[in-house]
Amino acid sequence: MDISQLIDELNSAEITLRRRAAERLALAPDAAAAVSLARASGDDDEQVREWVVAALEELGAPDPRDVAALARLLVDRRPDVRYWAATLLGRVGEPASQVVDQLSRVLAADSETTVRQRAAWAIGHLGSAAGSARHALNLATQDGDVRLARLAREALTRLEDG
Repeated sequence: MDISQLIDELNSAEITLRRRAAERLALAPDAAAAVSLARASGDDDEQVREWVVAALEELGAPDPRDVAALARLLVDRRPDVRYWAATLLGRVGEPASQVVDQLSRVLAADSETTVRQRAAWAIGHLGSAAGSARHALNLATQDGDVRLARLAREALTRLEDG
Protein backbone atom coordinates (compact mmCIF):
# COMPACT_ATOMS: atom_id res chain seq x y z
CA MET A 1 0.00 0.00 0.00
CA ASP A 2 1.46 3.38 -0.91
CA ILE A 3 1.92 6.22 1.57
CA SER A 4 -0.76 8.46 0.04
CA GLN A 5 -3.35 5.73 0.53
CA LEU A 6 -2.25 5.20 4.15
CA ILE A 7 -2.53 8.96 4.77
CA ASP A 8 -6.03 8.98 3.27
CA GLU A 9 -7.03 6.07 5.50
CA LEU A 10 -5.49 7.69 8.57
CA ASN A 11 -7.65 10.76 7.88
CA SER A 12 -10.78 8.68 7.21
CA ALA A 13 -13.96 8.86 9.24
CA GLU A 14 -13.99 5.04 9.23
CA ILE A 15 -12.39 3.68 12.41
CA THR A 16 -11.22 0.38 10.88
CA LEU A 17 -9.36 2.24 8.12
CA ARG A 18 -7.73 4.59 10.64
CA ARG A 19 -6.66 1.67 12.82
CA ARG A 20 -5.20 -0.25 9.89
CA ALA A 21 -3.32 2.78 8.58
CA ALA A 22 -1.98 3.68 12.02
CA GLU A 23 -0.75 0.13 12.57
CA ARG A 24 0.96 -0.02 9.19
CA LEU A 25 2.60 3.34 9.76
CA ALA A 26 3.80 2.20 13.18
CA LEU A 27 5.46 -0.79 11.54
CA ALA A 28 7.01 1.31 8.76
CA PRO A 29 6.98 5.02 9.69
CA ASP A 30 7.18 7.40 6.75
CA ALA A 31 8.02 11.08 7.17
CA ALA A 32 5.56 11.90 4.39
CA ALA A 33 2.80 11.12 6.90
CA ALA A 34 4.19 13.39 9.64
CA VAL A 35 1.39 15.98 9.63
CA SER A 36 -1.35 13.36 9.46
CA LEU A 37 0.28 11.36 12.24
CA ALA A 38 0.57 14.43 14.46
CA ARG A 39 -3.10 15.23 13.85
CA ALA A 40 -4.08 11.60 14.51
CA SER A 41 -2.25 11.61 17.86
CA GLY A 42 -5.45 13.24 19.15
CA ASP A 43 -7.77 10.63 17.64
CA ASP A 44 -10.82 9.67 19.69
CA ASP A 45 -9.89 5.99 19.36
CA GLU A 46 -7.29 4.73 21.84
CA GLN A 47 -6.00 2.02 19.50
CA VAL A 48 -5.38 4.57 16.73
CA ARG A 49 -3.58 6.87 19.19
CA GLU A 50 -1.34 4.05 20.44
CA TRP A 51 -0.27 3.03 16.92
CA VAL A 52 0.19 6.64 15.89
CA VAL A 53 2.41 7.42 18.87
CA ALA A 54 4.47 4.31 18.11
CA ALA A 55 4.95 5.62 14.55
CA LEU A 56 5.77 9.14 15.75
CA GLU A 57 8.36 7.88 18.21
CA GLU A 58 10.24 6.16 15.38
CA LEU A 59 9.70 8.85 12.76
CA GLY A 60 12.68 10.88 11.67
CA ALA A 61 12.61 14.50 10.64
CA PRO A 62 9.61 15.58 8.58
CA ASP A 63 10.03 17.33 5.26
CA PRO A 64 10.72 21.05 5.79
CA ARG A 65 7.80 21.73 3.43
CA ASP A 66 5.54 20.46 6.25
CA VAL A 67 6.61 23.20 8.68
CA ALA A 68 3.63 25.48 8.04
CA ALA A 69 1.13 22.63 8.44
CA LEU A 70 2.83 21.49 11.66
CA ALA A 71 2.85 25.06 12.97
CA ARG A 72 -0.91 25.27 12.47
CA LEU A 73 -1.25 22.24 14.75
CA LEU A 74 0.42 24.13 17.62
CA VAL A 75 -2.96 25.70 18.39
CA ASP A 76 -5.03 22.52 18.12
CA ARG A 77 -7.44 22.00 21.02
CA ARG A 78 -5.92 18.57 21.76
CA PRO A 79 -2.70 18.62 23.85
CA ASP A 80 -1.28 15.48 22.22
CA VAL A 81 -1.51 17.11 18.80
CA ARG A 82 0.27 20.25 20.05
CA TYR A 83 2.93 18.10 21.74
CA TRP A 84 3.69 16.14 18.59
CA ALA A 85 3.59 19.22 16.37
CA ALA A 86 6.26 20.83 18.56
CA THR A 87 8.26 17.60 18.60
CA LEU A 88 8.22 17.30 14.82
CA LEU A 89 9.14 20.96 14.36
CA GLY A 90 12.15 20.38 16.61
CA ARG A 91 13.11 17.37 14.54
CA VAL A 92 13.00 19.49 11.38
CA GLY A 93 15.61 21.70 13.02
CA GLU A 94 16.90 24.92 11.49
CA PRO A 95 14.58 24.84 8.45
CA ALA A 96 11.72 25.31 10.94
CA SER A 97 13.22 28.47 12.43
CA GLN A 98 10.46 30.63 10.87
CA VAL A 99 8.06 29.28 13.52
CA VAL A 100 10.17 30.26 16.53
CA ASP A 101 7.67 32.95 17.53
CA GLN A 102 4.82 30.43 17.52
CA LEU A 103 6.86 27.99 19.59
CA SER A 104 7.74 30.83 21.99
CA ARG A 105 4.04 31.56 22.49
CA VAL A 106 3.41 27.88 23.19
CA LEU A 107 6.32 27.85 25.65
CA ALA A 108 4.98 30.91 27.44
CA ALA A 109 1.28 30.19 27.54
CA ASP A 110 0.19 26.64 26.73
CA SER A 111 -2.11 25.18 29.36
CA GLU A 112 -0.26 21.84 29.34
CA THR A 113 3.18 21.61 30.93
CA THR A 114 4.22 18.72 28.68
CA VAL A 115 3.49 20.83 25.60
CA ARG A 116 5.48 23.73 27.05
CA GLN A 117 8.35 21.33 27.76
CA ARG A 118 8.30 20.12 24.19
CA ALA A 119 8.25 23.68 22.85
CA ALA A 120 11.39 24.48 24.88
CA TRP A 121 13.09 21.37 23.53
CA ALA A 122 12.07 22.22 19.96
CA ILE A 123 13.33 25.81 20.18
CA GLY A 124 16.70 24.46 21.23
CA HIS A 125 16.88 22.52 17.97
CA LEU A 126 16.10 25.41 15.62
CA GLY A 127 19.61 26.80 15.52
CA SER A 128 20.87 30.35 15.91
CA ALA A 129 17.78 31.80 14.20
CA ALA A 130 15.85 30.94 17.36
CA GLY A 131 17.57 33.74 19.26
CA SER A 132 14.31 35.68 19.44
CA ALA A 133 13.05 33.03 21.86
CA ARG A 134 15.64 33.88 24.51
CA HIS A 135 13.20 35.92 26.61
CA ALA A 136 10.60 33.12 26.69
CA LEU A 137 13.31 30.58 27.47
CA ASN A 138 14.73 32.73 30.27
CA LEU A 139 11.28 33.00 31.83
CA ALA A 140 10.82 29.24 31.52
CA THR A 141 14.08 28.60 33.41
CA GLN A 142 12.30 30.08 36.44
CA ASP A 143 9.25 27.84 36.07
CA GLY A 144 8.21 25.65 38.99
CA ASP A 145 8.27 22.60 36.75
CA VAL A 146 11.82 21.26 37.09
CA ARG A 147 11.82 19.51 33.72
CA LEU A 148 10.59 22.59 31.88
CA ALA A 149 13.23 24.75 33.58
CA ARG A 150 15.95 22.24 32.63
CA LEU A 151 14.81 22.00 29.01
CA ALA A 152 14.74 25.81 28.77
CA ARG A 153 18.30 26.02 30.14
CA GLU A 154 19.43 23.35 27.69
CA ALA A 155 17.81 25.25 24.82
CA LEU A 156 19.56 28.45 25.86
CA THR A 157 22.87 26.61 25.97
CA ARG A 158 22.27 25.20 22.49
CA LEU A 159 21.51 28.71 21.21
CA GLU A 160 24.72 30.05 22.74
CA ASP A 161 26.78 27.17 21.34
CA GLY A 162 24.99 27.21 18.00
